[in-house]
Amino acid sequence: MGKDVPTTPGGVRVERVVTSGTFELDGGSWEVDNNVWLVGDDRQVLVVDAAHDASAILEAVAGREVVAVVCTHGHNDHVNAVAELCAATGATSYLHPDDRVLWDMSQDQPPGAELSDGQTFTVGDVGLITLHTPGHAPGACCLHAPALGVVFSGDTLFDGGPGATGRSHSDFPTIIESIRTRLFELPPETVVLTGHGDPTVVGDETPHLQEWIERGS
Repeated sequence: MGKDVPTTPGGVRVERVVTSGTFELDGGSWEVDNNVWLVGDDRQVLVVDAAHDASAILEAVAGREVVAVVCTHGHNDHVNAVAELCAATGATSYLHPDDRVLWDMSQDQPPGAELSDGQTFTVGDVGLITLHTPGHAPGACCLHAPALGVVFSGDTLFDGGPGATGRSHSDFPTIIESIRTRLFELPPETVVLTGHGDPTVVGDETPHLQEWIERGS
């Protein structure tokens, strides 16, 4: 993955599946590669962002119990394999209610449950804490796993800056505030596992905040 992500004593580890498809919004369509993250041990796994290809995700799940499918936000490229994955595994999907406006643009059925700030999921010996980080989308969320030293940032923070805010239901000052007050409050050595592209580290991005503000959306 480009950065070292530890395995806990209980055997919980992070796996990445890269899937490809289209992102569609505001009448446009773009070809994209998405990171689908799996956090789990040999018995169970949590899926972050079921994108594009349920069969590829199921192959990585490899018969383990799926404790949850957590959607970092409602853009179609992050949720378009959720229904098939949940149907195949019996898992429940979670989405912040502020992102239903985006979810409903591409999905026929509602998400299984609401995602909320501070909500914790447990996989093996690892807890994953939900951080509501609006800006790229109104209900955008990240998942922080302190025991692994990682945060799953969705499209909120990337290697080189914040996620895009030039389309509907996004806002640049809001994403900057989310990054400054939520993600940059994490330990600087925290590895940022992004929704697209390569990981980064909180401490590598923090010095550039003012540059991003001056650059704008």
